[in-house]
Amino acid sequence: MARFIIAPHMRLQEWVAEEKGYFAAEGLDYEFHDELTSADGKKHDLGNKVGAYQTFEAGRAANMNCACHWTVNMAASAGHGKLYPHAYSIAPSGIFVPPDSPVGRPEELAGVPISVGFQSGSHYSTIQALEQYLPLEKINLSFADGLLFKRMELLIDGKVPAAALFSGPYYFAEQLGFRKIIDTTFMIASLVNGNPDPEDIEKCFRALRRAQRDIDLRPELYTHYYKKEFPTRFHAQMDTRRWGPGERIIFEPYTREAYEEAFDWIAQRHIFPEGHEAVCNYDSAVLENAK
Repeated sequence: MARFIIAPHMRLQEWVAEEKGYFAAEGLDYEFHDELTSADGKKHDLGNKVGAYQTFEAGRAANMNCACHWTVNMAASAGHGKLYPHAYSIAPSGIFVPPDSPVGRPEELAGVPISVGFQSGSHYSTIQALEQYLPLEKINLSFADGLLFKRMELLIDGKVPAAALFSGPYYFAEQLGFRKIIDTTFMIASLVNGNPDPEDIEKCFRALRRAQRDIDLRPELYTHYYKKEFPTRFHAQMDTRRWGPGERIIFEPYTREAYEEAFDWIAQRHIFPEGHEAVCNYDSAVLENAK
């Protein structure tokens, strides 16, 4: 049986489970695969209109991957993996501007380029948050600035006027004095790739459940794990003692109703082109032996 491959997701849980031996205690024969992180952040510089969905479309090597629930739904529906329906997570996120930015309220972001990841959580969640204040044509999304760490670097370096950040970069921006204009917190789901043993999937999630409980109980003991995936240029500045626990895994079902509502939301905003291969079919998207 092939080793179970896990892709960390810029959060704490996998690192806690790894270093506390929870995966091993479950008897999981596994390895971590670095899908999107790198010491210099270059793996987050994917070019214009290349985001989380495109990485699933191209094929990821890991058996267990995470992305926003919108993208996981679309990828699973298009046959690029299977949605794991027994857990989801919530990521703290927001739109940040520099300390000296003239923008102070959400409506003042009208026309301002906001760096997001194309067809990634930041893309959908920025629209979801700002459409309460602005018509869609006034929400100016910039897709050329890379995934999470890349656009964080551009914001810090003064090269973009606003960026959508989540988890560790969210806390780092706060630490450095960048201002959050609006919260854009969103759901994340898991996509199973390949044909792993169903029991290995459950072993993985049992280990993550133990790690989540540890983080809930004593978050200050584990925030240092953010450095595992951050670009090294920022390590000396990072005071992770001030940071929060970030993404939290919820061990509740990701339901048919949630799936269909998210799918409809995407369709109404024409985020994917008409005729895209994904079809709103929960039964075919969900991991069969996990129903």
